[in-house]
Amino acid sequence: MSTEPATDNDYADAHQRLQALRTLLERVIVGQEALITHLITAVFAGGHVLIEGLPGLGKTHLAKALAAALGLQWARVQCTPDLMPADITGGEIYATAAGGASTFEFRPGPVFAQLVLVDEINRATPRTQAALLEAMQERQVTHALVSHRLPSPFCVLATQNPIELEGTYPLPEAQLDRFMFKLTVPFPDRAALRELLDVSLDAEPADTLRSVAGPADVLRITQLCRTVLLAERCKDAAVDLILATQPDAGGAGSPHRRHIRYGASPRALQAVVRAARVRALMAGRAHVDVDDLEALALPVLRHRILLRLESELDGLDADATLTSIISAWRARL
Repeated sequence: MSTEPATDNDYADAHQRLQALRTLLERVIVGQEALITHLITAVFAGGHVLIEGLPGLGKTHLAKALAAALGLQWARVQCTPDLMPADITGGEIYATAAGGASTFEFRPGPVFAQLVLVDEINRATPRTQAALLEAMQERQVTHALVSHRLPSPFCVLATQNPIELEGTYPLPEAQLDRFMFKLTVPFPDRAALRELLDVSLDAEPADTLRSVAGPADVLRITQLCRTVLLAERCKDAAVDLILATQPDAGGAGSPHRRHIRYGASPRALQAVVRAARVRALMAGRAHVDVDDLEALALPVLRHRILLRLESELDGLDADATLTSIISAWRARL
């Protein structure tokens, strides 16, 4: 992107493209407007997404549609307990060159796509899950002391089934923290189910979807989002939001804070601000508002806090606890 200051036309063009992308995806993935909006927000904020939902709700179809709409190279990893790290990152193979000389060369795995769908990630063993840590944070894969850069843009969409327990391995907190959002897929209402029959009964619309942008557009808009104005008031509000999840932060806060054992990390602060910039641009604004922070607080924080054991035994969950904390935080602004 040019080093010249962003103009009103730049913001207007980005706003139109984001709206066109959202409209296109809402036509092929019916009844999931909030999920689509959050997913677009994460992609253009440079983040990864963990999607939790029951089988058959269109998680894989959404990933395919997003890749097609943005013209991204995509790959799918189907996680099973016998999946090995090299099945994701790639590894060395013994190859013979044209001149007859033989050597080992690195063969990239599916993680070297621009959009990687890691299906049922909690079915992979911790060793295999760990193969994604470097890729998600440093955007590279290191093999035999050699670092290989991943393509840009790069986004990991991981899915998991909330009711599967047998043969699963819960993601460690260190890996959960690398996901910008954790999104839940609600069951569609009656109107959405009826429309689903007209949209995707005999074919998957994502297979014939025309792109509304390309990888270069994604990088350009991502860079443009970093120029969206973040006022001092919003910076302070974002910091207060993260502190509101800390059980030992002191000061006024929601009474539900006592149920938290560990609060959100500084990475959560960066995530909510980066995502708020994209949301502001999607709304046609070149500045972040506190409403943006509030709207994104739950998907950013729900997988980054740990509740006390006694609170979980009492039937509390992260979403209910955070909803109370977010409401108390907003009331203090």
